[in-house]
Amino acid sequence: MDAKEIKPGVIRPAGHYRHELKYNITYWQYLQLRSRFRQVMKTDPHTEADGTYQIRSIYFDNVQDKALREKVNGVAKREKFRIRYYNDNFMHIILEKKIKDNNLCMKVSAGLKEAECRMLLAGNLEWMRNHPSSLVQELYGKMKYQQLRPRVLVSYTREPYIYAAGNVRITFDWNVRTTMYHQKFLEEKVYDVEAVQCPGEMIMEVKYDAFLPRVIQDLIQMDGVRQQSFSKYGACRNYG
Repeated sequence: MDAKEIKPGVIRPAGHYRHELKYNITYWQYLQLRSRFRQVMKTDPHTEADGTYQIRSIYFDNVQDKALREKVNGVAKREKFRIRYYNDNFMHIILEKKIKDNNLCMKVSAGLKEAECRMLLAGNLEWMRNHPSSLVQELYGKMKYQQLRPRVLVSYTREPYIYAAGNVRITFDWNVRTTMYHQKFLEEKVYDVEAVQCPGEMIMEVKYDAFLPRVIQDLIQMDGVRQQSFSKYGACRNYG
């Protein structure tokens, strides 16, 4: 699971850019692709018994909707801040900055305590100023001077598979949901709505380092499966 095991105050180094490809697929394509992947790939060990986990992400944007506009306008290099947690477990909350450069992506992450996260969401920012994490300090500066604010909660179910060669990670995401026109975050009970227009639509993401092994390339090849751009953040901002 991406960044799940980062403890509060610990920074995950930026590392390097990884390739990130996205595909919109149908449920029937998902069943066929999943069957193929299971022959050669492993299930992520951090998943629940059914091989999935739930992700919730609180995305930040400024009053001019800079992150949203850059995505809609196809700006090649852009960044987004988000707070992420898994399976509604507030013990492991992650602050992430995701940097995109066309089909390449890189993430910088740091763990947050629940109390820190709740102060941040409430607009109490001064504790961030001298935080041991440089990423928290960076967000502090951008919240103060660029007016970044938490804008939307994005929730979805993820089923991940991994392949050691090339550090390949393939995920299926579905049930993309969002809260409608309200600014309450980190809630025990989330009331949300479906954010995709086509029922049964799923997103397949393929991430890898320098190369995508030929065996994985062959598994992905299927009639009707084409690489497409899709933003969960963009889809969910249609609701607020």
